[in-house]
Amino acid sequence: MQSNKDWMPGKRVDQIAMARDWLQILSAKAPSWGVPASEVAVLRTLAENAEHLFEKIMSSEHSKITVAECQTALKNLAAKMRFVKNRYFLSPPLTEPDFAALQLKPKNTTPTPIPPPAEQAEADISRPGQHQLLLHLRAVANFTPSSYRSDYGFRIYFGVYPHGGATVEAATGTKRELVKIPVSGEELPHSRLTRRKRELFDFPQEDSGKTVYFAVRFENAKGELGPWGPIFAAVIP
Repeated sequence: MQSNKDWMPGKRVDQIAMARDWLQILSAKAPSWGVPASEVAVLRTLAENAEHLFEKIMSSEHSKITVAECQTALKNLAAKMRFVKNRYFLSPPLTEPDFAALQLKPKNTTPTPIPPPAEQAEADISRPGQHQLLLHLRAVANFTPSSYRSDYGFRIYFGVYPHGGATVEAATGTKRELVKIPVSGEELPHSRLTRRKRELFDFPQEDSGKTVYFAVRFENAKGELGPWGPIFAAVIP
């Protein structure tokens, strides 16, 4: 026969004591917390069944079958307690003393601040096809990575420079081509946000042979931008 130590399901045994505490508290608090009587009744039945089976395996009725039945009962009780907690205990009108009585931690309602990105971004370029450029985006190597929430995505700025510079019509039209070689990201007329590490640019066929200039900045979920990365360029194949 197995020893009592062999079958013990660890912390699940404590579930019975916690369930007793919950039921005692719910006998007074369930209506004001919006917990239906039917939910309390099911929780009570599962707790009593788990406790009954626990007592059996601590007695001469201990066997592989009763151990399995008790483990199943404890799992069912734990699942029901998780449901009740998530459905009824994680929002008002519970107070901090209520959470303490239930042996739960109160839900943290203080939003975690998201700082603006602090590092620079850059990219390598490959040419997967005709008039296509693929940017391989990353943080500049000598910068320590910020949190994921700060570096939500990459804001890619770009502009196309035709040979000799754009005409007035091309510079003021929808394509807004560059009239001179840019020296900073602020001079690039277009941008797009991506959360991918690789971003494909597929230019019109007539842009093949023109030069496109890029600069990249990290952007967080609030739209705050990090410092400018280096400006770089490639000829559209």
